Amino acid sequence: MAERESEWTVHGERTIYESDWVRVGLADISQPSGARFEHHTVWFPPPAMTVLLDDPEEHVLMAWRHRFAPDIWNWELPGGIIDSNESPYDAALRELIEETGYRPRILEPLVTFEPAVGMLRNSNYVFLGRGAERVSDATEVNEGRFEWVSLSVVPDLIRNGKILNSGTLVGLLHFLALGGK
Repeated sequence: MAERESEWTVHGERTIYESDWVRVGLADISQPSGARFEHHTVWFPPPAMTVLLDDPEEHVLMAWRHRFAPDIWNWELPGGIIDSNESPYDAALRELIEETGYRPRILEPLVTFEPAVGMLRNSNYVFLGRGAERVSDATEVNEGRFEWVSLSVVPDLIRNGKILNSGTLVGLLHFLALGGK
């Protein structure tokens, strides 16, 4: 089988740093060429986020927020870390209500992706919410300023570097290209 012949082999892995937010390891690997060396691995807890559309499906709910690590402002989808005892679906729903006070009428998986498959373990789960019902006030107060953004301006926001978060980019581009399929 051609795929098996080009597979990298992991002989072992050790953790060199660990917290609730990140785990850094060194994996002892062999490449198909026979080269053997240690390669870094990084694990982050998986997030779930939602492309929430209004009832006419003309606007998406996003937050304009600052991210301190890269020191950028950008538009992002509501979402957050999946707790150890919950499913990606439950996390997406919980985060949506906590951050925005909105509950989707329909919530379904849109796409799951790995943002940096070379050394990062961090499955990202993006859901599509159709319709929005206001059910409470937001309880998370440090998540930015949420606004209904017209889907018609999303391509320009991407082009102009106003959407930089990988989950937001993948979710919105997937929806714009393929709809809810």
